[in-house]
Amino acid sequence: MPELSQESERRRSMVPLGAAEVTGPSMVPTLYHGDRLVVQWGARVRAGDVVVLRHPFQQDLLVVKRAAERRDGGWWVLGDNAYAGGDSTDYGTVPEELVLGKVWFRYRPPKFGSGRRPGERAGQRSPFAVLRWAVSAARPVLADRAVSKRLRAR
Repeated sequence: MPELSQESERRRSMVPLGAAEVTGPSMVPTLYHGDRLVVQWGARVRAGDVVVLRHPFQQDLLVVKRAAERRDGGWWVLGDNAYAGGDSTDYGTVPEELVLGKVWFRYRPPKFGSGRRPGERAGQRSPFAVLRWAVSAARPVLADRAVSKRLRAR
């Protein structure tokens, strides 16, 4: 995920909603590589929420994980894909100030533009195709409130 500049940090404080893009497989099956996210910056986080945070060891790297539970010193975060790694099992508890926002919505970018049909220009699709994309690609990102209980059961 891209680094936030000082200007975008100022904008983030003025505008509570922003966008982010997912790279990598750590949140599969909830989020996939290339998904776009609508993030509420500075939102109150509860166990089970999907959050955007700064990596504890690489402050210029933004990470998307699930906040599993609040512990001494911050949040224990986990990826939904247990085989991908890169979560609190690697770097421990994430301090509260590094958790930047809560993910509310994800959408997959449209793949219009191939111009596959004869006579169809690149970038043009029927209204039905656009509606079908909107219904299939846009989804709320729901909190998994049972994640904290599963963590304690391990």
